[in-house]
Amino acid sequence: MTFLLSIVMPAYNEQDCIEKVVHNWTSFLKNKFPNDNTTLIVINDGSKDNTKILLDKLEKEVTNLTVVNQKNGGHGNAVVNGYNKALELNSQYIFQTDSDDQFVSDDFDKLWEKRHQSDFILGYREVRHDAGVRLFITKFLRSTISFVYGTYILDSNIPFRLIKGTFLQKLMNQLPNPEPFAPNIFLSVMAKKSGQQTFDIPITHKDRETGEVSIVKWNLWKVCIRSFKELLRFRLELNQHVKAIRA
Repeated sequence: MTFLLSIVMPAYNEQDCIEKVVHNWTSFLKNKFPNDNTTLIVINDGSKDNTKILLDKLEKEVTNLTVVNQKNGGHGNAVVNGYNKALELNSQYIFQTDSDDQFVSDDFDKLWEKRHQSDFILGYREVRHDAGVRLFITKFLRSTISFVYGTYILDSNIPFRLIKGTFLQKLMNQLPNPEPFAPNIFLSVMAKKSGQQTFDIPITHKDRETGEVSIVKWNLWKVCIRSFKELLRFRLELNQHVKAIRA
């Protein structure tokens, strides 16, 4: 079986909104693609609340929902495992978003209509509703990528991206080992450097009303430093990875 589209969604301690978000996106898929095979893949990243219980219940009720429960490995690890699951399902297109109810499904069409113009399309949070320190780190990473790689990406880590399946497989084959903390950044850089037009389409970003942010306070700075070091190391290998992607 081949899937036209799989949506990859990591989830961690989202019991207060996960049912709403799952119903929103699965209904969206059924309405937009009524005659095509589509699925929402939720990766439960070792949630400590009732997220797993709710997802297991939903999977029995919602026909186009796939739930994967894993030990806590972090957001990036959950995203990678979700991508791999989507590729296992022979998905022609993979869309990734988050489960925290900060995005709206209506914005999907802005990316979908560009799918024949690029294999890797990014949204960007035009007005981002996050804590000040997170906004600073986003700007810091943007500047770092521009300085280290000579390429400018507005929102390289955004969890609102559409990727052609065959191209995603090429990117995944070139992902650094050990797995980086924020793999979406590396995928964005490799895609852009290989010649893809990311478009950077403005999308809506809402205030977070429920759940908890998995990385808080000074851990954010530790993550920032770690990501900076990973990006510097990867710069030495980038050209060979880009050549492999273009081949």
